[in-house]
Amino acid sequence: MPKILVVGSGGREHALAWQLARDGGAQLYAAPGNPGIASLARCLPIEATAISALASAAEQLHIDLTVVGPEAPLAAGLVDAFAACGLLAFGPTQRGSQLEASKVFAKNLMRRARIPTAPFAVFEDPADAAAFVRRLRRPAVVKADGLAAGKGVVVARDTTEAVSAIDALMARRVHGDAGARIVIEEKLDGEEVSVLAFVHGAHVWPLLPARDFKRAADGDTGPNTGGMGAVAPPPLPGGVMDQITAQILEPAAAAMAADGCPFIGVLYAGIMLTPTGPQVLEFNCRFGDPETQVILPLLDAPLADVLLDVVHGREPELRWANQSAVCVVLASGGYPGQFRTGLPISGLDAGSEDVVVFHAGTGLRGADVVTAGGRVLNIVARGASIPQASDRAYTAIPGIQFDAMQYRRDIGRSAAVAPVAPAIAGGGI
Repeated sequence: MPKILVVGSGGREHALAWQLARDGGAQLYAAPGNPGIASLARCLPIEATAISALASAAEQLHIDLTVVGPEAPLAAGLVDAFAACGLLAFGPTQRGSQLEASKVFAKNLMRRARIPTAPFAVFEDPADAAAFVRRLRRPAVVKADGLAAGKGVVVARDTTEAVSAIDALMARRVHGDAGARIVIEEKLDGEEVSVLAFVHGAHVWPLLPARDFKRAADGDTGPNTGGMGAVAPPPLPGGVMDQITAQILEPAAAAMAADGCPFIGVLYAGIMLTPTGPQVLEFNCRFGDPETQVILPLLDAPLADVLLDVVHGREPELRWANQSAVCVVLASGGYPGQFRTGLPISGLDAGSEDVVVFHAGTGLRGADVVTAGGRVLNIVARGASIPQASDRAYTAIPGIQFDAMQYRRDIGRSAAVAPVAPAIAGGGI
């Protein structure tokens, strides 16, 4: 029986542990885990970025495979450190993780590989950046170069908002050194889709597509968040997945290999389906959150076998249930701004055969499960269609309670995606 360690403490990691446990045949550990994961795995009191401690624990426990959820330990070199100890970890090396850890690295790679993306410019001086957006005189997207927990992107509707975002990132450093350098790119219009793929070098095996909903309020309004829900698979025009694979995923994998840092793990492409074709909004180097929570429940193959195949460069056997899945995030009141923690949660047994409750930001106070983050719970339901899965998720929510709980009420209610034209290569502005 293989021993598997899941690194992380959120809903994505709970979904990974749940799928591994559902398959059976593995002894599970998690670091640090959460109260939901604790029912499936032995939780170790080690933070996800404590790489030396994680490696020591993996050696002592004779872990066969470590699966990394969040981006920070990958960007800090967990896979490299584990390899140096003779340990197997699922994910890219520190160099490979630059696809997510540096927006500048990713945009330059896309330019070299002629991967379609918005025209862009890079700045290290806030005055130069502000002067640029004043000359641009059209909607722009301002992005911190480094990791900012999914909150380093501002879609500015006008010059005033763009200049304010530049000041926040570069002058006031609201996200620390992540904003020392920024990318400014033209705003793309269309429908968003997340496409994740298992990658080993030049070999690419796409997963089911998903769509996440990042805005805090109904109708895609309010501030950006880490994700307030997701659906899988969203309806896509015929041939679009093949187009994304051939024009985005495969060229990215080939470019990384050509640069001497072949990518191994999950390559996540955030895609905008524009009138001129699919274009890349961002690359991530790990399982998406909350996309993982709707993709994995539809996987009809043993996840441990799939992950081991990918790490060893073998083609994984990917089979998918003929169903849909919807995730609704229950968040703390005030998220993504200030919010309270330590609030008792009731109704955590609201799951059923078709509904799963994943813990995203929970903790323990004595024997009570309490809130411990902005995104607290993921309510995930399966159904024959997205509307049916959505109805099942929302039917389960009234049984779950914590003070000031907030959530969107339109996840899965409008998942249509518009047709797209052939893609064009990206450039500069």
